[in-house]
Amino acid sequence: MNLVLLGPPGGGKGTQAKRLQDKYGIIQLSTGDMLRAAVASGSEIGRKAKAVMDAGQLVSDDIVIGIIDERLDQPDTGRGVIFDGFPRTVAQAEALDAMLIRKGKRLDSVIEIRVPDAPIVERITGRYTCGTCGAGYHDKFQKPAVEGKCDACGGTDFIRRADDNAETVNKRLAAYHAQTAPLLPYYETHGILRIVDGMQDIGKVTKDLEIILDGAAVK
Repeated sequence: MNLVLLGPPGGGKGTQAKRLQDKYGIIQLSTGDMLRAAVASGSEIGRKAKAVMDAGQLVSDDIVIGIIDERLDQPDTGRGVIFDGFPRTVAQAEALDAMLIRKGKRLDSVIEIRVPDAPIVERITGRYTCGTCGAGYHDKFQKPAVEGKCDACGGTDFIRRADDNAETVNKRLAAYHAQTAPLLPYYETHGILRIVDGMQDIGKVTKDLEIILDGAAVK
């Protein structure tokens, strides 16, 4: 089973992809995670990606497609994958179609987790993590039980990503609407696009996704 999760940055794609991965045993391919790993490595491609990401823009097709193409050749993707954060443009979608055909695979579902812009800005600008264990928190939605102390490890060092600010988030949202929104009619014409309300409780979003995937699996 191969599927694409679409939606704005901070819309919950990563959280839902992890839940689906745990249930169905398919691999989550998060381009965001892979790009951040490349940035952390200090490689040439990582430095290029960092400059683009710091400006709140989307990285080039060549960078993203190259990473995905290599990843699909690894044996742990044999049972299927969840594309989280890819494709972001129609050109990438066409490249993905060509990639899958070449590898004897296909997309089973494309699901948009739909969330308005205003809640996205609030979600992203308020999030932070424990600097010791990486546990995630939010200024409004998920505070530690004891202020200033991590629930998981007791650490007191918390960090925020440098690009989790309103200006950068709004740039990312503008880029999403300009470049990624055209993917919706693209996949609608392929008959595999479904929409899920991302403003629901996290568990309800998961249930709606499972209903779609269970239906696709029996086709």
